[in-house]
Amino acid sequence: MRNKFTSYLLIILVIVTVIRFYIVFTKKDPDIKLGFFSGTSVIQETNQKLTVEIHGGNASVVKVLITTDLFSDYKYGDEISFSGMLEKPDNFKTDQGKTFDYINYLKKDGIYFLIKNPKIEILSSGNGNFLKSILFSAKEKFLEKMNRAIPEPESLLMGGLILGEKSSFSQALRQSFVNTGTIHIVALSGYNVTIVAEWIMKIFGAISFVPKNFGIGMGIFSIILFVLMTGGSSTAIRAGVMAVLALYARATGRNYDAGRALVFAGIIMILINPLLLVYDVSFQLSFLATIAVIFLSPKLEEYFYWIKWAWLRDIVCVTFSAYVFVTPFILYQMGNLSVVALPANILILPFIPLTMILGFITGFLGLIFFPLAIPFGYISYAFLHYELGAIAFFSNLPFASFAIPNFPLILVILIYLFFFYKLFWKSLKKATI
Repeated sequence: MRNKFTSYLLIILVIVTVIRFYIVFTKKDPDIKLGFFSGTSVIQETNQKLTVEIHGGNASVVKVLITTDLFSDYKYGDEISFSGMLEKPDNFKTDQGKTFDYINYLKKDGIYFLIKNPKIEILSSGNGNFLKSILFSAKEKFLEKMNRAIPEPESLLMGGLILGEKSSFSQALRQSFVNTGTIHIVALSGYNVTIVAEWIMKIFGAISFVPKNFGIGMGIFSIILFVLMTGGSSTAIRAGVMAVLALYARATGRNYDAGRALVFAGIIMILINPLLLVYDVSFQLSFLATIAVIFLSPKLEEYFYWIKWAWLRDIVCVTFSAYVFVTPFILYQMGNLSVVALPANILILPFIPLTMILGFITGFLGLIFFPLAIPFGYISYAFLHYELGAIAFFSNLPFASFAIPNFPLILVILIYLFFFYKLFWKSLKKATI
């Protein structure tokens, strides 16, 4: 009876989601006159780019992305006056020859217009949501203390690992991550969060006197901490939800329940924002990586028994599963095939959980009493230096990666149909008998 109710509920949610997707997808863009624009607004998000809200036609509120220079010191909740040329975003070509759909990438977050390098004046501060203000302020102070204890470029990698900060990455450093298939470790997606949280759980689970539930709790706690430290952005929340589901499945062995929860979570997210399904690469990558960790990894485990150490076997199995499952998607979306991704990830990922823990400790001790953070900063630096060295080594190999700008969509569909057939066909066949 329970399974029937769940199935009916799932069907209803899918129908409602399809209807909502159609309504949102066919909705007309806000009608605002382009050209010179001046106004005042409160900053909703900060980085090199600021998100503000302006009033459009029919008294509607429209989000605008403002591009500033790298050294601008604007904060969430600042009320600003600004003036510049209001324009629509354009799609652009990536280094791999792919056309990046920047228009719809912004549209999924409700952003339809942008202003490049306007004249800005801060009118007042502290006008944002109280909780978000606290989170963003804590994040800024945390990064400041951590960066004092860990020199560059190692501090840049740490900021990417624990907070998804990539704005200060040089083009060369960013490309080295792409070439080695390790860009996921500095992205706000479920790919790295799932794997990192799992190894935090494994580390505590390997200690004989520590209860199993404590290890699971530490994994989930690391996810919550990650989401909070990023300021509770929607991208981080989505990644956190996916990671918790994968962690729950791996910890309890209840793949079916976790898989069903994953489907419900995905449908609810799409119901809230239907454009995620088509235009949010982070959501898509999170969903695929979580499926790999929940369903594919247990099936591949038997093929890795030749690895003597159980902890290394688990790492290789999960890494290989996620890599295999997301590669067709990455080829289609990004047009980049990294030949060295698997060895690079295997050499780096075992150290990422400990590196992140050391980074959190360094930042928090820096907030309390900075001299306490210095020893942990040195240890963090050693791990980060090794990880950057491994990435640089693999990236500099002449055959490290290949650009495949026109990987056919039909081939991607066929590959995933094969994956889903191998993973779920027997279970579906049994359920229908």
